[in-house]
Amino acid sequence: MNYAEIKTTDIANGEGVRVSLFVSGCRRHCKNCFNGVAWDFHYGNPFDEEAQEFVLNALAPDYISGLSLLGGDPFEPENQRALLPFLKEVRRRFPRKNIWCYTGYTYQNGILAEPQAICEATREMISLLDVLVDGPFVEELKDIRLKFRGSSNQRVIDVQNTLSSGRIVLHLA
Repeated sequence: MNYAEIKTTDIANGEGVRVSLFVSGCRRHCKNCFNGVAWDFHYGNPFDEEAQEFVLNALAPDYISGLSLLGGDPFEPENQRALLPFLKEVRRRFPRKNIWCYTGYTYQNGILAEPQAICEATREMISLLDVLVDGPFVEELKDIRLKFRGSSNQRVIDVQNTLSSGRIVLHLA
């Protein structure tokens, strides 16, 4: 997997000060996507051990609330397979930090609604998240007043409460 960018002090993509990892690769190609350069799976740099350690070290300070995954799309199957072991390590090292993830795919019934996004890593990756911002960006539904999302069709989902209740629970940001 490649990544397009790592931001070590991001305040736009989740609550608090965060480390944000922008992965490369997205098949959705939403009209006027804010990060179209990251559609290409080969764009950027390899998310190798050195890059992973860089992110883990950036997560260490107490003022960092957690990790945000963006893209491209973290839920492209190729990206899920690379991210799953990394997310397990984030949870092991930083059990009190939260993990947000942005995807153009739609969450439904404990999994993603689109079959092309589902692989052997999907359920476990979802289980490691605290917040999932789901749904494609839709230019016609763009609203700059929305917190943590670009268009009104997207949802900010409290993943752990959703998993335990069996119904979509929105995160109250």
